[in-house]
Amino acid sequence: MGLSVHGASQVGLLAILRNNINAIEKFHLKASNIVWHTASVSRENRQQQNGHRSAIVWITGLSGAGKSTLAHALESRLHAIGCRTYVLDGDNVRHGLCGDLGFSAADRTENIRRIGEVAKLMMEAGVIVLTAFISPFRADRDRVRAMVAEGEFIEVHCQCGVDVCESRDVKGLYQRARAGEIKDFTGISSPYEAPLTPELVVDTASQPLDDGVEQVLAYLRACGLLPTDVGAGSCHT
Repeated sequence: MGLSVHGASQVGLLAILRNNINAIEKFHLKASNIVWHTASVSRENRQQQNGHRSAIVWITGLSGAGKSTLAHALESRLHAIGCRTYVLDGDNVRHGLCGDLGFSAADRTENIRRIGEVAKLMMEAGVIVLTAFISPFRADRDRVRAMVAEGEFIEVHCQCGVDVCESRDVKGLYQRARAGEIKDFTGISSPYEAPLTPELVVDTASQPLDDGVEQVLAYLRACGLLPTDVGAGSCHT
């Protein structure tokens, strides 16, 4: 069985969060003598040109839960109906932007902070941003949600147990983590804090991929995010 937040040291987690918050505050202080330059082409201009609204679809779950698979399948469907999209994938981002980070709790927090800022910029550019990250800590995901307006951060939990994720693990990462060869592995030696009230829960353990994609598309349509010619309605969270 994997660790949950309740199985970890509460004092230790609080200390980690406190240190991370202090680090972020120092980061902002270093960049205090700057002013945001307002673009001549607004987000609204871009959305009007694209024919759809922009947002962040934040896909979270354990390693092997199907986050990247869902994100890329969803992007293909969105692209087919004319949406401007981009997938920010956990492994890809660590090849460049976050290549200097490891997998400690502090590094994971910084990883998500950077991704959140990039996703926000891309959303301002009129893009529907799909992110596929374990993003194990609720506080980190909530911090990204707080960066944008209500309704612009759509949290999708790929719900899949550790046993199923491990059975899909062709790289043997779970086995190596259980053997102590990989430290800070989410679900084994580091906690995963599942979303308490996500916009969507996709059962990636048993649900066919196409059904999961349709579930997310239906939500985006209901929120009025997609082009008007593919339907819109009222958004229910």
